[in-house]
Amino acid sequence: MRILIVGDVVGKSGRNAVAEHLPGLRERLKLDFVIVNGENAAHGFGITDKICQQFYAAGADVITTGNHVWDQREIMNYIDSDPKLLRPLNYPAGTPGKGSAVYEMADGRNVMVVHPMCRLFMDPLDDPFAGTEAALKGHQLGQDIAAILVDVHGEATSEKQSLGHILDGRVSAVVGTHTHVPTADHQVLPGGTGYVTDLGMTGDYDSVIGMKKKNASARFATKLPQGRLEPADGEATLCAAFIETDDATGLAVNVEPVRVGGRLRQVVPS
Repeated sequence: MRILIVGDVVGKSGRNAVAEHLPGLRERLKLDFVIVNGENAAHGFGITDKICQQFYAAGADVITTGNHVWDQREIMNYIDSDPKLLRPLNYPAGTPGKGSAVYEMADGRNVMVVHPMCRLFMDPLDDPFAGTEAALKGHQLGQDIAAILVDVHGEATSEKQSLGHILDGRVSAVVGTHTHVPTADHQVLPGGTGYVTDLGMTGDYDSVIGMKKKNASARFATKLPQGRLEPADGEATLCAAFIETDDATGLAVNVEPVRVGGRLRQVVPS
């Protein structure tokens, strides 16, 4: 199976990059399944139902989120009606939406997406490790599920790496989101799970993690209140991971970075 997982989409610039580049990547890489993390897509804070539809039209099969999932309050009334939009799985019981799901592809194969959120330097949610184990219970990679993909949304690299090693050999891939800075540790772990600590953002990299530089930088330099953070509006780089899995086992055989457009060095697998 050929899979693309796109890092946090930030603002209009990021949305434009998805609309411009994802359809071509889907065709060029012959992708079977695409996940887009859209938690910063609505002017940098949250996502809306309209933006979800734009991502589906561009080629996304599933949309993940993160700690900004509720920033656009109307999403709370929408999320239960959209099975392809996930919020972190370790929110308390009774929170709208769901954090994992199994999706049937057109060819009959099933893909599972699991979306935990870390706790180090993040919101004090329920245990993401126990929550992930509970989501996986009853599902077997390479048997009832052709691929299991984990978007772990977190600040601490150590926490994301730990989850990757714990799940190694049991899921197809563990990819990190949230920090908006791509890491260079794309690899297949010893047990066969594809891994990268952070995909990076799909946004304008002439910025401070996707936000305009002036106010964001002044907050650190002066320690005084500044104006509202606003997404940078230059050309965005679409950052993602391309993952190939073995059809017999569901484990990864290849993980590569994808970077298209904008300021970062361009990388597209051959």
